[in-house]
Amino acid sequence: MTFMELKNIPSQLTRGQRLMGLDLGSKTIGLALSDVMLSVASPLKTIHRTKFTQDAQHLIELIEEHDVGALVLGMPFEMDGSEGKRCQSTRDFAINFKKLRDLPISYWDERLSTAAVERMLVDDVDMTRKRRGEVVDKLAAAYILQGALDALAHLNRT
Repeated sequence: MTFMELKNIPSQLTRGQRLMGLDLGSKTIGLALSDVMLSVASPLKTIHRTKFTQDAQHLIELIEEHDVGALVLGMPFEMDGSEGKRCQSTRDFAINFKKLRDLPISYWDERLSTAAVERMLVDDVDMTRKRRGEVVDKLAAAYILQGALDALAHLNRT
C-alpha cells in the first residue's frame, strides 16, 4: 500500500473495517476510532511513547483488536501552511510504521486541533488541568479523525 489521498481510503477498506486517527506528539500518541459507517470518531486511548518498536507494536495490537483498515495521521503544518520539523517527524513515523504493518495511510491537517480541544475542555466542560492532560491527546485524535470523516461525507455528497 502507499500513502494516499483521503478520498481513496474508503475503497481500500473491507466491510466492517474502521479508520484510526492518530495525533502524534513527542511524548504521547492520541488514538481515535471511527464507527464502521465512517461517520463518527470516538476517542480511544493515549499511548505514552517509549521506543518506536514498542509504540508500533502496541498500535498494531489495537489495529487488530478493532479491525482497523487504514490510518489517518494528523499532519502538524505550520500556521502558514508550510511543513516544519514536526511534519517530517510524522512522515518518518508513517514510513517506519509501514515497514511493520502495511496499511493505507492518509494525512489530515491538524493545525489547532489540540488548541480547539483544550479550549472546549476549559470553556465548555470546565475540566481541571490534570484531567485535561489525561484526555487531550485522544480527544485531539478524535477531532482530527472527525474532520477527515466529515470531508469524506462531503465528497460522497458531491
